[in-house]
Amino acid sequence: MHETKRWRLVCYDVRDPKRYRKTHKLLKGYGEPVQFSIFRCRLDDRGAAELRFELARVLSEEDSLLILDLCPRCAGRVISCNHKAGWDQPAPTFALALGPQTKPDHPPADQAPARAKASTADIPPATDGDHDL
Repeated sequence: MHETKRWRLVCYDVRDPKRYRKTHKLLKGYGEPVQFSIFRCRLDDRGAAELRFELARVLSEEDSLLILDLCPRCAGRVISCNHKAGWDQPAPTFALALGPQTKPDHPPADQAPARAKASTADIPPATDGDHDL
């Protein structure tokens, strides 16, 4: 069964600097920072459970954690100032190029087509008005 990924807002308050650095480093693998102790992560339910498990191994009783699951409608209504946009858009996907035998005939629908390279024959020679340079 295919689960769709949704934006999760992960907020944490870690008392110990060493645990804070570990938490921050762990979350960088799941999403991107929005503020000092707030990350946005695009996860399905399984990924969110995995993240909670990993964070439980780092955090202690005195630390706090809040994970908000944002539905697409709520994510589209996020208001931010001086932050990265795109809460209402899915995260970009990437195609792996393993070699010439796996090259697709057409680019995926969510990727822009590659630009054609200009040949040197298409570029006029540079002149200063009277002489070729």
